[in-house]
Amino acid sequence: MGKKVTVFGSFVVDLMGRTPHLPAPGETVKGTVFKMGPGGKGFNQGVAAHKAGADVTVVTKLGRDAFGDVALTTMRELKMDTGKLLFSDTVETGAALIMVDEKTSQNEIVVILGACNTVTDEEVDSLKEVIRGSQYLLTQLETNVSAVERIVDLAFKEGAKVILNPAPVQPIRDELLGKIDLITPNEVEAKILTGIDIDSKEAADQAADYFFAKGVKRVLITLGSRGVYVNTGDRKGIIPAYEVEAVDTTGAGDAFNGGLLTALAEGKDLWEAARFANGLAALSVQRMGTALSMPARGEVDAFLTMSLLP
Repeated sequence: MGKKVTVFGSFVVDLMGRTPHLPAPGETVKGTVFKMGPGGKGFNQGVAAHKAGADVTVVTKLGRDAFGDVALTTMRELKMDTGKLLFSDTVETGAALIMVDEKTSQNEIVVILGACNTVTDEEVDSLKEVIRGSQYLLTQLETNVSAVERIVDLAFKEGAKVILNPAPVQPIRDELLGKIDLITPNEVEAKILTGIDIDSKEAADQAADYFFAKGVKRVLITLGSRGVYVNTGDRKGIIPAYEVEAVDTTGAGDAFNGGLLTALAEGKDLWEAARFANGLAALSVQRMGTALSMPARGEVDAFLTMSLLP
């Protein structure tokens, strides 16, 4: 097990229905499958890291309701620490309404962030000891941005390295970027943030230079089936993706980030960590769901060992 890490982010309950086609406005369609389960970028990444073997504290904010119980039940079943969860007495737990066309796999999603979008300055400040004891903080942009900015600032002051997964993508202030050790956008997010279409290694180099100019120390851009672009300033290149039969790619980025965090906390360099994260994500997309589709460490190690064989 590596050094202690913290994941700060969102929790929502995923309510997913599969249907022969997505409804037109005003249309009612008979669905075929319904699934309800834990989700949210922060929670997914925290579960991925925990199941991969990280000593991780997950921080999110829940309402005191049945959907909040979904988070608590999941964490207890996985033997995760629930001691640093935050609660709202007035705002409900977040939810995501997901419709999936079972013929084309196209989806339509409505996310209501609820309680995890109401994290206060005081609540962030209460996490000082947790952050002080962490080697890394991993966070995203799915909670209120004021809380993200405050916890990044706290981590920066306490000496914890910050990994920012800039999703859902939105403008990021230069002051925040200057405190980031590692940024992990996908190719779409990187294009929106930098204005550069990531259609080649040279374009990825330009995007990385954009982030370096803002003070970010290391850049990693996930490129889907093309693999992962890594740039540490002194070395850059693309690590190929594993070829697998994907069943459900929802949460693949979260799986990757959770795996990356785990490997970095174990002392792996960014190249090794990205390979480990690639393997974890490749396993996760072969299963339905998000948080609950995250593989256990033994599965990841076995997959990577098999994948290295000629």
